[in-house]
Amino acid sequence: MVSGIASLILQQDSAAGGIMAALFGSTMLMVILAMVAVVVIGGWKVFVKAGQPGWAILVPIYNAYILLQIAGRPGWWLLLYFIPVVNIAIAIIVAMDIAKAFGQSAVFGIVLLFFLSGIGYLILGFGSARYIGPQTNLQARAAAAGQP
Repeated sequence: MVSGIASLILQQDSAAGGIMAALFGSTMLMVILAMVAVVVIGGWKVFVKAGQPGWAILVPIYNAYILLQIAGRPGWWLLLYFIPVVNIAIAIIVAMDIAKAFGQSAVFGIVLLFFLSGIGYLILGFGSARYIGPQTNLQARAAAAGQP
């Protein structure tokens, strides 16, 4: 008799737990899908502004190659993304170069393109930033900004 009551209680708890898990899981799925949509939309606009095809943001690995092109880095740097710890340093450098290619500061690249990438790419894509291309030296950067 006691084991029957305990079994009934456990069944009710597991059903309630299952419902809660399903609700939590579906909510998390919606949040993650919304975050992915924000990154894709922002990246698409940035790619188009830089003269690249927007659909490239949807193709894994190829999108990293296009980001390297936008940043003015060689394509073989793509291999560096596969080396642990080195990939973090490369991602920071590329984020700074992309920010500079859009006339923004290196701090913008680190904070908004590396740490808060969804927000940063939305700002670049929908904001007033223009793609001026990768800058290889200070004289070219000054000339693009209109300074003597």
